[in-house]
Amino acid sequence: MKIRLDTVVKTFDTFRAVHGVSLDIESGELVALLGPSGSGKTTILRMVAGLEYADAGKIYFGEGDATDIPVRNRGVGFVFQHYALFPHMTVAENIAFGMKVSKVKRSKAEIDARVAELLHLVKLDGLGERFPTQISGGQRQRVALARALAVDPKVLLLDEPFGALDANVRRDLRRWLREIHDELGITTLFVTHDQEEALDLADRVVILNAGKIVQQGTPEEVCRNPNSAFVMKFLGDANRLSATVRNGTASVGGIGFAAPDVADGKAEIFMRPNDLDWSAEGGGVAAKILRVIDRPDGRRILATTDQGETLELDVAPETPAEAGNEGFVTVRRGRVFGAG
Repeated sequence: MKIRLDTVVKTFDTFRAVHGVSLDIESGELVALLGPSGSGKTTILRMVAGLEYADAGKIYFGEGDATDIPVRNRGVGFVFQHYALFPHMTVAENIAFGMKVSKVKRSKAEIDARVAELLHLVKLDGLGERFPTQISGGQRQRVALARALAVDPKVLLLDEPFGALDANVRRDLRRWLREIHDELGITTLFVTHDQEEALDLADRVVILNAGKIVQQGTPEEVCRNPNSAFVMKFLGDANRLSATVRNGTASVGGIGFAAPDVADGKAEIFMRPNDLDWSAEGGGVAAKILRVIDRPDGRRILATTDQGETLELDVAPETPAEAGNEGFVTVRRGRVFGAG
C-alpha cells in the first residue's frame, strides 16, 4: 500500500507541529521518521494512523483519500513504545483481541490458528498462556507487534517501538524487525529519535526539524551527503571549525577545502571524529591534547586548537598521545556550510 502526504499541516492551539509536509512512501517500503523532540515526527505518524486529523492537506492510501477516514477503518496496525498490552489478558488473548472486535468475522478456530501462526512468527511459541507480567520487555514488544499484524494491516506504524528497552535488546529486536518486514513486505513507517536505529532499519530516512522535512534519502545518502549543518550535527558526533570562504575555497589553519556552493564570507567546516588525524609534527591545525579516552577498538583524543575550538579525533589504539601533548590535526574529509 503506497502512502502519500500532500502538504499536510497540523496545529495544536497556537503551536504548529507540522508545516506543510509532503512525503511519498512506496508500497512495501520501510521508512523512518527521524528527528529531535518536537520535530513533528510523532504527529505525522498519528495523522497517518487517524489518531489526529490534518488541518490542511491530504493523506492518501493508494489512490484513495484517507484524510478523514476514522482510525478503525484505515487498515493500519499500530505499535506503541510502551506496548499497551491488556494486563488481564494472556499473550494469546492480546494477539486475538483485534480479530475478535473486527468487523470481519472469524470463527474461533480461525482466530486460534492465526494466533498460533503469529506466535511462531514472533518466536514466542509456547508462551500464549502467559500474562504480560510473566514475560520480558522484549517479548512484550513482540506480542505488541503480533497483535498489530493479526488484523492483516495494509500499513504498519511504529512509534518509538524500542525506546523502553535496554541497548542490547534493542539491537536484537532491530535485526528481527527487519527480517519480519522483509518476509511480510508490509509498508512500514516508524518514528525514532535514535539515529543508529533509523540507519540500521530503514530503506529510507526522513529527517525532520521544527515540523519540516530537512532531508530524506537512503541511509548512505543522508550519512555521506548531509545537506545542512543541522543534519551533519544530528547524525552523530561532529566537530566544527570556523573558516573563511573566498572564491569557492574555505580556509582554516592554512588548509583549504573546496566549497564551490558556499558564498564568500564566514563559514563552518564539519568533520566526524574519524575524519581527523593526529600527528606530533607536520602541517595542519595546531592543537593541544586535553584528554585521551581509551576504548576496546581505538582511542579518542580530545584536543583544543589555538583558536579555542574543541575537536574529538578517533585514532588507532597504538597512536602515541598524552594530555598536554602539542601537535597538529589534519582533516581528511570535511563539509563546508555557510555560517548562519
